[in-house]
Amino acid sequence: MIRFTAVAFSGLFIFLLTMSTGWSQDVNWKKVRVLVYTKNGKGYVHDNIPNAVQCIQKLGRQYGFAVDSSAQPTVFTESSLKQYTLLIFPSTNNDVFDTDAQRLAFRRYIEAGGGFVGIHSVMGTERNWAWFKRMLGGTFAWHPKFQKFRVEVLDTRHPSMQGLPKVWEKEDEFYFTKNMSPGPTVIMANDLTSLNQDEPEKVKMFGGSYTELYPSAWYYNFDGGYTWCTTLGHAKTDYQTDTTFINHIFQGIRYVAGQVKMIDFSKAYADSRDTPIR
Repeated sequence: MIRFTAVAFSGLFIFLLTMSTGWSQDVNWKKVRVLVYTKNGKGYVHDNIPNAVQCIQKLGRQYGFAVDSSAQPTVFTESSLKQYTLLIFPSTNNDVFDTDAQRLAFRRYIEAGGGFVGIHSVMGTERNWAWFKRMLGGTFAWHPKFQKFRVEVLDTRHPSMQGLPKVWEKEDEFYFTKNMSPGPTVIMANDLTSLNQDEPEKVKMFGGSYTELYPSAWYYNFDGGYTWCTTLGHAKTDYQTDTTFINHIFQGIRYVAGQVKMIDFSKAYADSRDTPIR
């Protein structure tokens, strides 16, 4: 008779889960460097951005990964980007690049196997660039006023959902998306039925065919790279005192860091920002 100890069985389960899903949770944090990019285009700028930067810097100190931050689009060159395991855009909005050469460098970084984590109003970033909107999974449409609503984890097995409550009540902005791409895998959703009834017509219009749950976090292996986005994170205090939200962000970073193996620009193929996707 073959017997497995609890430890051996647990290890086998994790191995098989990783083999079957491609999810790697093993991260050598000493080899991880992230860039937190904070430039905004013309229009609304979230006051939470400095808090988000400080939050990610604190996570870097806690777990031992390097964190650079910049609001200068000149960092978007292949020679600069190749040092980063992933790029984080916290509540960026509108056009965040000055030139198409910078956009191309960003795109080629993703094609080279790079990682991307987008937070909150990242959904409203580069609204006129079709490739970027495909990478995100859509673009911002509308949100009702800041309020409390329920958030539900859809895939409790996914690494980025580890440690989150199955149902989570949070004050935030409930983001609706347009130009949705069919590629991303949704792992967390906002509960439409928990919204207040101040603007039911708009909720119905922007909710479309969604009647109960609406996408709020997803991952997407897109065009050679690895992306993870959450629409949550409006309040400054989210990044200071909300331990559940801070864990949510960290798990997204950890998930993407676990996917990225090497930045190899020889795999990049685009020669313009709008080169057809292979």
